[in-house]
Amino acid sequence: MKNLETLHWVGGVDGHLRLIDQTLLPVEFTQIDCRDMESIWKAIKRLRVRGAPAIGIAAAYGVCIGLQTVSGQDEAALFRRLDEVTDYLATCRPTAVNLSWALQRMKNRALELRGTPTADIAEALLAEARAIHEEDRQMCRAIGHHGAELLADGQGVLTHCNAGGLATADYGTALAVIFAAVESGKRLHVYVDETRPLLQGARLTAWELQQRGIDATLICDSMAAVVMRQRRVQAVITGADRIAANGDVANKIGTYGLAVLAAAHNIPFYVAAPTSTFDLSLAGGDEIPIEQRDPREITHGFGRQTAPEGIDVYNPAFDVTPAERLTAIVCEQDIIRPVTRERIAEVVGIRGSGLGIRGSGNELSANSPSARAPSPEPPF
Repeated sequence: MKNLETLHWVGGVDGHLRLIDQTLLPVEFTQIDCRDMESIWKAIKRLRVRGAPAIGIAAAYGVCIGLQTVSGQDEAALFRRLDEVTDYLATCRPTAVNLSWALQRMKNRALELRGTPTADIAEALLAEARAIHEEDRQMCRAIGHHGAELLADGQGVLTHCNAGGLATADYGTALAVIFAAVESGKRLHVYVDETRPLLQGARLTAWELQQRGIDATLICDSMAAVVMRQRRVQAVITGADRIAANGDVANKIGTYGLAVLAAAHNIPFYVAAPTSTFDLSLAGGDEIPIEQRDPREITHGFGRQTAPEGIDVYNPAFDVTPAERLTAIVCEQDIIRPVTRERIAEVVGIRGSGLGIRGSGNELSANSPSARAPSPEPPF
């Protein structure tokens, strides 16, 4: 199978972003064009593009699109607009640190170029967004290379949500480990959690595995304990949306429960994520902001009412798995094992010291006065 091109830039500085509308998969494969920053915001918020690395890439290109409205104006106008754009895009999804990381990286690049022609700054920012995109491709390949050794021939592997090519530049994080292991000749059988309430496992991960010809079985989230008890699964691997300095991991809701189940059945639990997903400004998982999503995703999933009117709903998009529940974290640098603050600092090192935006002097905030988000839309 040709690697998925989840999103790509079309044209030059005055171009636009084209991405797969993941809300239509697996029934319909459609690409949409985003030509203004509002459409980027909505694409991220409504999960047309999702997965922490892909969100960061989309946001970087979103900065380029947002600055097109001040093309030809002076430097002051460009930097005013840059603040507006980065503050605005920072509001769409708060948990995935790659979003704020990419926006801050774009902002820092612009600040480095103060005093140069604004046309040159715009060109440099597009080059920076493309660099973020290409770096993610390389990081995903490296994650697969490092992580493949963790899986043995003939194993059953359980995964949750979608951490494949659709969530990244083209190869995935958790699925990169599976892809690389299969490409090395290992035979694996993947058990795919459907991943309530938006079914990213059923709609996206199962589709990706099927496209690659990898043996896979779809299960309801509530079946994970049974397949573990029946010894159908010998490893669990997921992606991550933010990892704190101590190794606590925020990922799709349901991940924490899987980690507890894996421990109860003596099954290793792995997380795969690039170093851009580490937020070393946060001491632990209690500090990670957890996105609360529209109750209608549960009460009216995919347009059909399945709950009584007026029922109270709790709909966090993510949960936090404590570091002590993890067997290892796989990043592009190495395998982090054991998962401790000291080992993370050793592996992530200098690259990680700039991750996270707290105390950067140009902090992005979802609560900034200039961060004006559109009103919530109903779930797809």
